[in-house]
Amino acid sequence: MQIKDPISSFTFCPKCRAELVLENYDHRLRKKCASCGFVDYHNPVPAAGAIVVRDGKLLLVKRAENPYKGDWCIPAGYMEWDESPSHCAERELKEETGLEIRAKSIFEIYNGTDDPRTNAILILYFCDEVGGEAIAGDDAAELRFCSLAEIPDNIAFEAHRQALRDLQDRYPGLLK
Repeated sequence: MQIKDPISSFTFCPKCRAELVLENYDHRLRKKCASCGFVDYHNPVPAAGAIVVRDGKLLLVKRAENPYKGDWCIPAGYMEWDESPSHCAERELKEETGLEIRAKSIFEIYNGTDDPRTNAILILYFCDEVGGEAIAGDDAAELRFCSLAEIPDNIAFEAHRQALRDLQDRYPGLLK
């Protein structure tokens, strides 16, 4: 399935300032600089998140910011230039929940296409709690450990909804 590329943020070349033109390049329409050859590939952005289960309940956070303000999601965020995906998951969880975790293993990788800011590649890890105090922070308005029956209906992002379905299908009984 081909995902429609959103409008690029570039109008002018970030290298030489010439106007970018739309042309067929590498089998796709892309913005390209006729002057210096820069190509705006507009690639997805890597993100990572943490699946933390305590006493049969999954940790979720309520979004404090748009997009999807007020909806719930698995704690996750975009990777920084100088960090690994597992470090990103650990950092994001600490920022959003105050908890310290260690990423154990990759649960799954998802293509997140319903975030209006970008197309994300979401890497979710199974994680163990190792410390900290559970308190909402950064862009989380609230946090909650949810049993299967307590998972809210308003889950932000299709990738998170799919991850919750996959978690239930692959690990029945993990969540009470």
